[in-house]
Amino acid sequence: QVQLVESGGGLVQAGGSLRLSCAASGLTFSTYAMGWFRQAPGKEREFVAAISRSGVSTYYADSVKGRFTISRDNAKNTVYLQMNSLKPEDTAVYYCGANPGISRARTYDYWGQGTQVTVSS
Repeated sequence: QVQLVESGGGLVQAGGSLRLSCAASGLTFSTYAMGWFRQAPGKEREFVAAISRSGVSTYYADSVKGRFTISRDNAKNTVYLQMNSLKPEDTAVYYCGANPGISRARTYDYWGQGTQVTVSS
């Protein structure tokens, strides 16, 4: 049974930082690309960042480029999202996903339950 468990969300002031983690189990982690998506109230889930199986390739949404960094530790079966210079518009539930190939699309094979990030102005 595949499980993706996000953690690290919370309330932070604008300009602050958070580091999200997503721990994976029940799959061979190193054979999956990983992604972070977010969904704000009343909006569709949107792509944030993705990383290839080896970690060599990364993709970012234009809205977070230069502020967020995705990374992974295949020995710990964990993917991270370092979020700096947070803005109120970054407020959303953040989800991690696992997919055979790196992708910006929402068609990932597996999803976590999400972690809330709230940025106050």
